[in-house]
Amino acid sequence: MVRTLLQDLAQQNHRSAADEPDARPLKFQQTIPRSLVHRAAVSEVFVTDMNILGPDRFEVGAQWPRRHTFFGPRTEASHDPMLYAETCRQAGLLIAHRAYGIPLGHNFLLDHKTYSVDEGGLATVGRPVDVTMRVSAHEVKYRSKDVAGMRLDFECFRDSHRIGTMSERWRCVSSSVYRRVRGDHFAATPFQAKVLPTVDPALVGRERPEDVLVARTDAPGTWSLQFDPDHAVLFDHGVDHVPGMVLSEGARQAALLTVDDPYALPVHTDFRFLKYVEFDQECLLLAVEEPSAEAGTRVVRVTLEQNGATAALGTLAMRSSCQAT
Repeated sequence: MVRTLLQDLAQQNHRSAADEPDARPLKFQQTIPRSLVHRAAVSEVFVTDMNILGPDRFEVGAQWPRRHTFFGPRTEASHDPMLYAETCRQAGLLIAHRAYGIPLGHNFLLDHKTYSVDEGGLATVGRPVDVTMRVSAHEVKYRSKDVAGMRLDFECFRDSHRIGTMSERWRCVSSSVYRRVRGDHFAATPFQAKVLPTVDPALVGRERPEDVLVARTDAPGTWSLQFDPDHAVLFDHGVDHVPGMVLSEGARQAALLTVDDPYALPVHTDFRFLKYVEFDQECLLLAVEEPSAEAGTRVVRVTLEQNGATAALGTLAMRSSCQAT
């Protein structure tokens, strides 16, 4: 059934609007249903439309708001690279549900995510920005006849210019399988987390205390992951473990503290997610600066540890805010 849908739509949209003037252009008039990108609030949906170009090839439209309560812009001149990453994440979920027929009740398990973005492509222009993503699916895994995982590769375009790439690898399971996997943690909530005073918001380029995700510890280069369980963006809907977005943002803030530049832009990141990060145990972020061959860019490796084990690790290439503006 899924393959038939892909083949039928591919016949109608076998090339993108950029390749063929008569192809259906992407629409940017309204966002797609929030459930398709696992969001509770309509205001947190950035994806607007999708074309199926051929087998495992897609085109997705999205709009970046002029301003956003959490995603920035991070400087007056630049949108937040994390907004770019979130837009790709939403595009991947839309493709999974609409093109591959993965039920809305399934749970997605992210294994690996990497992106690179040109800071020039993040420029603010005083109005919302329409972006187009070309997406290809690879290594599609099946469990019986159902899709069980894949790798998605993205190219992002703004005004017909490529501004970035992204790749993500994930698995998905039914709600019943997920319940068995999570066991006693299935009903966990973020309100179980230990609360510590966070660093001054200005140190990580923030204005609101609730947007700060790191607290100091006694160990040099080590921070404790913190979060507001009522945060409208980070906890837009119920979850039983710390979401990947929270882990990525916590790592970004640890990197900002490491390079001592609250507005540095993470123009390249590479994250691997190895274990669930639970709410009822402290998660530490260990940040170490590594050599960088590019002027104006500083590389920080962040390891997230819980109970002495590595739960996730990431590398962030931080572009100086002076260079970005």
